[in-house]
Amino acid sequence: MRVPSRKDFPGVSELLTHAVEAVGGAEREGQVRMAEAVGRSIRTGEHLAVQAGTGTGKSLAYLVPAIRHAVEKEATVVVSTATIALQRQLVDRDLPRLAKALKKPLGREPTFAILKGRRNYLCLHRLDTGAPEEPEDPALFDPFAVSRLGKDVKRLYEWSSDTETGDRDELVPGVSDQAWRQVSVTAKECLGVSRCPIGVDCFAERARGEAGRADIVVTNHALLAIDALQGYQVLPEHDMVIIDEAHDLVDRVTSVATGELTSPMVSAAVRRCGKLIDADIADRLMEAADGLTLMLDDAPPGRMDELPKALGGSIAAVRDAAHACISALGSDRKEEVEEATARKLARSLLDEVHDTAVRLIEAYDEDRAHQRDVVWLQNDKFSPSPRPPALKVAPLSVSGLLRERLFNVNTTVLTSATLTLGGTFDTLARQWGLPPSQSAKKAEGTATDKAPPADDDAPNWTGLDVGSPFDYPRNGILYVAKHLPAPGRDGLAKSTLDELAELIGAAGGRTLGLFSSMRAAKQATEELRDRIEHPILCQGEDSTSLLVQKFADDPRTCLFGTLSLWQGVDVPGPSLQLVVVDRLPFPRPDDPVASARQRAVEARGGNGFLTVAATHAALLLAQGTGRLHRSTTDRGVVAVLDSRLATARYGGFLKASLPPLWPTLDPEVARAALRRLDDAAPA
Repeated sequence: MRVPSRKDFPGVSELLTHAVEAVGGAEREGQVRMAEAVGRSIRTGEHLAVQAGTGTGKSLAYLVPAIRHAVEKEATVVVSTATIALQRQLVDRDLPRLAKALKKPLGREPTFAILKGRRNYLCLHRLDTGAPEEPEDPALFDPFAVSRLGKDVKRLYEWSSDTETGDRDELVPGVSDQAWRQVSVTAKECLGVSRCPIGVDCFAERARGEAGRADIVVTNHALLAIDALQGYQVLPEHDMVIIDEAHDLVDRVTSVATGELTSPMVSAAVRRCGKLIDADIADRLMEAADGLTLMLDDAPPGRMDELPKALGGSIAAVRDAAHACISALGSDRKEEVEEATARKLARSLLDEVHDTAVRLIEAYDEDRAHQRDVVWLQNDKFSPSPRPPALKVAPLSVSGLLRERLFNVNTTVLTSATLTLGGTFDTLARQWGLPPSQSAKKAEGTATDKAPPADDDAPNWTGLDVGSPFDYPRNGILYVAKHLPAPGRDGLAKSTLDELAELIGAAGGRTLGLFSSMRAAKQATEELRDRIEHPILCQGEDSTSLLVQKFADDPRTCLFGTLSLWQGVDVPGPSLQLVVVDRLPFPRPDDPVASARQRAVEARGGNGFLTVAATHAALLLAQGTGRLHRSTTDRGVVAVLDSRLATARYGGFLKASLPPLWPTLDPEVARAALRRLDDAAPA
């Protein structure tokens, strides 16, 4: 088939029309505007942020110009997502249909591949040689956990003979993280294809090879962050990045850039050294691990604004002893595969221990002009799933990292249904490392920091809101229960539970309850099961995916839960006609990263609460509200049982971040609308 010359290469609009017709869809104005804007961004190199509401068809809107560019320029475009669900949608549905639809006008069939981190693929060498010593897990003292681990590992051995990809996500049902660690390796633990005796059959290398030959490579935000932040290339050469679910980018990058140090980690590093180094050198690191255990057991959990002298000395001892072990290991040698594997595994964990210890100490370096990291102690020993105390260190901001290693390297398109917080792109742009837009207005009540100095080298970008095909004011009501008392710390008030029961009764079930904590979700579940006639499912009683499926299958059922339900539920139709939010989703006051970021903003003279806490709440609230409308025929009520949305000064900023639902403060108006919808719903 003849590939069109550049002169007669079809344009973005022509290809989009062809693609929409081929997949049996209808072209939408917002979709066309977005596709043209993405095409313009590719031509000019100017970064683009696009807010595209649910129902816009944004996947086609960015895939069509991306495929066109990849085929015409013989380049690779990376598409990054936050969730497995969207990855699967792109790879299993959208891209196969587009490839067939665009084959004729482009002259050849576009190619695509999915690429994940090495840890997501089965390692045949690890399967053959067995897993190394791991940090101690309290679950291993539970005979039931040990039994389950054995069964999971046996399943993995059996699956290894059947799988063609080795991709963990294709194993259904899944296995525990601990079981998966027995059969996988990180990039630092990998021997490399040239030294590994099973390298030619490596699933991870096969996936990388396919990605290197593809026009479109679908990956996740974590791998995108690793590629940008680490000192080695993970993704194939590319000149364009499209970030879907961009509202989650900062949190995912922060997670990747967060380090952890525990005593079991240090002890495991010693055990991995085995007979590879002198026993006296290894014993020194084990003594440092024992000292760290004593320090962490006595230290209070929470953010550490200052490093206690004794703890600092303990961390320094770990750093120095780990460095001595690394030096004793020496460089890679020509040796037997078994010894090379042991040396690689030992060095990878020693490097992690050493580098994290260095980073923890440098976080308190008085010579630095600005703090870059926040440190805290996480102690879960009293939780239902206790873990050893862990010192954690995370970047205070990732904006500089993103600007330097993403926006200064590749043309980037960022898109989501939720990007304009408080009515502006600038709130999230600042977190990404992009400068304020030319049209930014510092209106009172918006979550803005003090204006930064002019930056002539700042990346150029444009923001575009293409709207949504949904008629929000006609099809949805935003009800704020202004008459209720502000939420307290002692659980849900009786008046709040009464309000919730009345709303569910009016809706005839059909309710998604989004709670700020599992404690609140469980309280509501326990107290309302005896008061209402409709079934209530609660997150944690089964896998989240099965609970959502049960909820979707029975319109009279209610589903209560917390964070993952705020962003992960897609249930169109009469099964979901009421979304209830128990309280505004501000970060916990003791959240170490959020509180440190808030304090840093205030130190610069800005409004830390609005810039950090209100932005966090606005993002989650917009995502949660978006659960109501998943198709053009969906109708219902979003009920916020936190009166502060109506009474607090920041309420205007939060409401400006939501879809334009018809507002009311009258509970009877909300209940009457729900009763009408219930009466009209299919029996």
